[in-house]
Amino acid sequence: MKRLQRVIPCLLLCALLAGVITAPAAALSDVPEDFWAKDDIDRCVALRYFYPETNGSFGVGKEMSRAEFVVVLCRALGWKPTSSARAVYEDVSDKEWYAGAVETAYHQGAITTQDGNFRPDDLITRSEAASMLVRALGYGSIAGLIQDMSLPFQDVKANNGYIIMAYGLGLMDGTSVTAFSPGGHVTREQAAAILMRLYDKLHNPTTSRIGIVTGMEGLPEIKGYEAVGIAAAQLTYNGEPQISRTLDKEETRAIRSAASAAGAKSLLYIAGGPYHVREGEAELLAAVLLQAVEEGDYDGLFLEVSGLTAVSQRDTLTAAAQLLREKLGERTLYIGVEAPSWKGTIFGYDYAALGETANRLVLRFDQKADGSSGQTVAPLEPLEQIYYALNRLRGVVDADKLTLLLTSTGSRWEDRKYVPLAGEEITKLLQERGVRNHYSDRYACAYLTREEKTDVWYLSGQSIRERTQLARLFGGGHICLSNLNLALPEVLEAMP
Repeated sequence: MKRLQRVIPCLLLCALLAGVITAPAAALSDVPEDFWAKDDIDRCVALRYFYPETNGSFGVGKEMSRAEFVVVLCRALGWKPTSSARAVYEDVSDKEWYAGAVETAYHQGAITTQDGNFRPDDLITRSEAASMLVRALGYGSIAGLIQDMSLPFQDVKANNGYIIMAYGLGLMDGTSVTAFSPGGHVTREQAAAILMRLYDKLHNPTTSRIGIVTGMEGLPEIKGYEAVGIAAAQLTYNGEPQISRTLDKEETRAIRSAASAAGAKSLLYIAGGPYHVREGEAELLAAVLLQAVEEGDYDGLFLEVSGLTAVSQRDTLTAAAQLLREKLGERTLYIGVEAPSWKGTIFGYDYAALGETANRLVLRFDQKADGSSGQTVAPLEPLEQIYYALNRLRGVVDADKLTLLLTSTGSRWEDRKYVPLAGEEITKLLQERGVRNHYSDRYACAYLTREEKTDVWYLSGQSIRERTQLARLFGGGHICLSNLNLALPEVLEAMP
């Protein structure tokens, strides 16, 4: 998605400008101090998304045309209108002042040519604005998948997926509790409010990077990381929960020393599953984990438990997490869980309780293969799955606690199972003759083909940026890599 590669750098430039230009040079004659959109209007004018009218007013209450909305959208996303514009639509002359913006928006996917006309002078409807916003962000495919999701608005009969996304991402509100007014028009001040919401979400300053470390060999620079989970032990079970060491003390100390020098917390990372979370054993589980943290003098614990499906397992994990929170005191607690999926409710996790208890709730996404098309499609952490999980947890868990666990290794589907490939192996494959590199816009995932058959799926730097952007739109933006030691260099560089 070329548009996404351009959005963030340009918006970052705008962020720098915003630190210097905080208000328009002169007060706008029709924007009183107590006007509801004054701050948004002032910021939009300062960032040059809008320009004052010739009489010194902003044009409050003036409804925008489709051409005007496309122009301000291009400015907000940092899309430079093409010069010497070529006609894309029959009703848009290449001589019009907005022609370059229309052509750019078309090539970036924000608008389509369904009927050959753009209708530039028509007033833009709220439904059309929602569609343009969502398409501009690259989420048209997701909008098509979620069109049957429920909305609180009773007057939405078309463009459901786009309106669901624009509303769910907090970019557009309803005109009342039960109405979106899809056929209503967008005024200049409403557009300013929408663009500033988008701006603020994409510039969320609280985003952070986290990573899991498996040893000193191949450990990259970890400066700028909030924390690293050191995979120094694992859960076992022999009549009761127990801890088995996987790294020796000397190597663990070396990793902790590197983390401390980089300003990152060192957390003991331990993974478990249904076998380790048994009814009535919450206290035993918490005690053995706490002992391991204290003996290793870690800054906290990163406990990831996957595969839970029963209510009894849910209650045991929740109780153990709450006991750990109490006993750990000022130490950090991360809890890793399986993310909600499209296919139904996961009964093994009380997301609200765990989100309240932990410093971070880390979401893991299962990799699933689909061979219905004749070729195996097995993307890692598909963007649509991430959207669904974040949308499901909106209002359930504090968005600033939600963290995406992303796979830093590639994945090859062989003999009905996944075979992981380190970043170094992917780099070598990219240099092999006959191997072609591709990018799936729908899944926001890279893949390699050999002899026209899909060979490997992996997350590229662009994949990381797109997932970070989506998380930011939901109010978060925290990313955890599954294995820093095996990550591609471009993935490390793309971390927030």
